[in-house]
Amino acid sequence: MYVKIRRSDVVRIAPERLGEDINILAEELTRETFEGKIVGDRSLIVLTANIKVEGEGRIVHGDGAVYQDVTYDAITFRLDNQEVIEGTVCEVLKFGAFVRFGPLDGLLHISQVMDDHIDIDADNQRLIGKESKRDLRSDADVRARIVTVSVNERSPRESKIGLTMRQTGLGKLAWIEEDLGKQEE
Repeated sequence: MYVKIRRSDVVRIAPERLGEDINILAEELTRETFEGKIVGDRSLIVLTANIKVEGEGRIVHGDGAVYQDVTYDAITFRLDNQEVIEGTVCEVLKFGAFVRFGPLDGLLHISQVMDDHIDIDADNQRLIGKESKRDLRSDADVRARIVTVSVNERSPRESKIGLTMRQTGLGKLAWIEEDLGKQEE
């Protein structure tokens, strides 16, 4: 889920950058420092905007850099357990599929794809239900639920996110539409 929040943080201005326009420098350093980082509540900062310098900076003895307070608006992507997401299958492997939603990827383990035994067609990168004959392949749009989140704060793209589609209303969007059509008949 995307959320816009107002944040206050501190940026480090290296000694060799002193003398440059403080507002331009604060914008550049805020973006470099915080965009793509995980913050306290397991939110990934996607974008920073409306960056403002607050007060005077502080010099730390022995460092020579200026530590400047800044406030900014941040667009964050928050990961919540049990949240329903929509995404696109970006890769199919023998153990499941990776689904891209927002700026991250989650793993849809083969056991969580559907209530059917699954055959793996590795050559064509697809998973096929033995009885239903439904298949899942790259570029398929899906609806899934987040069941586990293990955030890697140092490298957010390497966070482990587990997904399931084995519940009513979840699955490949084409399957959901097909099931709705059957209910209306």
